Amino acid sequence: MAAIPDPVDLLQRLVRCPSVTPDEAGTLAVLTNVLQPAGFAVERVTFTEPGTPDVANLFATIGGGAPHVAFCGHVDVVPPGDAAGWTHPPFSAEIADGMLYGRGAADMKGGIAAFVAAAIQHRAAGKGRGTISLLITADEEGPSINGVAKLLPFALAKAAHPDAAIVGEPTSRAKLGDMVKVGRRGSLSATLKVFGKQGHVAYPERASNPVTAILGMLTRLKTTPLDEGNASFPASNLEVTSIDVGNPTTNVIPAEATARFNIRFNNHWTRASLRDWIAAQLAASAGGMRHELVVLPGGGESFLTPAGPLVEALVAAIKAETGLDPERSTSGGTSDARFFKDVCPVVEFGAVGETIHQVDERTSVADLYRLSSIYRRFLDRFLA
Repeated sequence: MAAIPDPVDLLQRLVRCPSVTPDEAGTLAVLTNVLQPAGFAVERVTFTEPGTPDVANLFATIGGGAPHVAFCGHVDVVPPGDAAGWTHPPFSAEIADGMLYGRGAADMKGGIAAFVAAAIQHRAAGKGRGTISLLITADEEGPSINGVAKLLPFALAKAAHPDAAIVGEPTSRAKLGDMVKVGRRGSLSATLKVFGKQGHVAYPERASNPVTAILGMLTRLKTTPLDEGNASFPASNLEVTSIDVGNPTTNVIPAEATARFNIRFNNHWTRASLRDWIAAQLAASAGGMRHELVVLPGGGESFLTPAGPLVEALVAAIKAETGLDPERSTSGGTSDARFFKDVCPVVEFGAVGETIHQVDERTSVADLYRLSSIYRRFLDRFLA
């Protein structure tokens, strides 16, 4: 019988792989060498797309039939920044005062280490009912084109259709188990370009200033409420992220101006209906100026997972381990959960996320063991 991995040791091995997106940097070999001896069938597949980096992914399964639980996670991490600013080197996985330090310790190699250990422990205990699958990518912090967006259809083509999915993102806010993500807002990014007529600032009647126009159009977008939210979601919000003219002088009215913005939207909207709303607001505020709206690829639709067997089993496992009744939240940005929303119920749950993407990212060693225990309790209950 294969040894059951210690989640802390496994996390240290994963963190020591400098897997800055989209490089998996040896993490998939670490996982393969743990999963295969435990009886998992492991496949590694690389997906490609013109204009984007190739990305290696891992798909592993054990068991067969229903119920089928999928765990999903990403081994890619954001750059650590200046390593000299870290208390412990960002890829050293050093433990100090009960905390394991390193880029990805919380986001989200810790979640992967915890659910891999839990799945192996669950099977080793003779819990043989149903199927457990693992979908691991190195393309979550990047474009998210050659990761779960393609890995999930790859799994479905192999008749591996999950009945429920957990994404191990660091959803806990202050204490392990205080929050579960049962949905997410959608995301839409767009570029607005306004075309004017170049001219001398002393003779504005001979020119047409696109800066004046784009400021008015952006003000209309920003100040017109999208909605008031609902019981499950906050109000949708639009944020302007850049306004660019590229004008090196102060005495020339430029020929064009470009802005970028992002909308995080609730389930009142779809990307298609939002595009129509944006176009209508721009038409009403352009003052006849020619303009171009480009909705960028990526992002995703909003989703909400209602109460049911998945949420109930996970909440029961969290309560049993921590005594907490977690908040069911839809806050935050997008994640790989969005790719599961049309396939099966999906939730996100994982470590405390206070230090993600920061210098000295870290996770509690005690919490990591408890997180693995929560995943194990969940599997024992859901696959009973």
